[in-house]
Amino acid sequence: MTALTVAPARRLPRARLRRIASLGLYRGQLELLQFFRGTETVVFSLLFPVFALVIFSSMFDGEIAPGVTYSDYLVPGIIATGLMVTGFQTLAISIAIERDRGGLKRIAATPMPRSAYFIGKVIMVLVTSVVETVVLVAVSVLLYGTHLPGTADAWLTFGWVSLLGVTACALCGIALSSLPRNSRSAPAVVAPFAFVLQFISGAALVFTDLPPWLQWVASVFPLKWMCQGLRSVFLPDSYAAHEAAHSWQLGWVAVALITWVVLGTVLCLVTFRWTKTRDGG
Repeated sequence: MTALTVAPARRLPRARLRRIASLGLYRGQLELLQFFRGTETVVFSLLFPVFALVIFSSMFDGEIAPGVTYSDYLVPGIIATGLMVTGFQTLAISIAIERDRGGLKRIAATPMPRSAYFIGKVIMVLVTSVVETVVLVAVSVLLYGTHLPGTADAWLTFGWVSLLGVTACALCGIALSSLPRNSRSAPAVVAPFAFVLQFISGAALVFTDLPPWLQWVASVFPLKWMCQGLRSVFLPDSYAAHEAAHSWQLGWVAVALITWVVLGTVLCLVTFRWTKTRDGG
């Protein structure tokens, strides 16, 4: 009797998890299909960082430190920017548009577990982030002779910095998606955050050339730490002496990004809404 009653109880959670995973994978395929069908989204999310890399490399030339050119310095910052664009900017705008058009309300009213919706978004962000990173690295190697990481430790650092960074950005994007009042205002609300962070976080400009107070402001946000962590992967160890703290500070990079993952999770739980408020917000 006990075995007969306990076994179904144990199978139910597993069946539910399999159903959620299956629906999440299906939702991820749908998200990717919608993403790559949107020409504007693909161009801005995937190709904008490539354009930025080419434009800034053409504008500035020469060495910024012994053995390190501006293009060398720019590559890890643009990769970090690409991760932020796909994880933060694209996600925040797309969710705000879906909410304004009633898409989230319809999803919440269906039998589909709500967690499957977020699994789909995670799949979309991870796949597009990988595609964008591969494209940026390929362009960097072909056009600017960027040297790929030569050790397993460097690749491991590349992996955890990228994963923690895009996770933190995605969670912040989900949280910020509740701020725009409607779909028309979503780009105007979200884009300035990303635009300003690119210029104060060491993604496009040499971080130590910025005023100290801007360096402090940038240190509050994850992009600065993503750029710094990726510079430790692509730049020679000698450049660590030119960082603001005269070291890569990989321990602090991990602490900062994990903190933003936790903070982003809390913000999502507090702010996320499936429907618009009565005043349109």
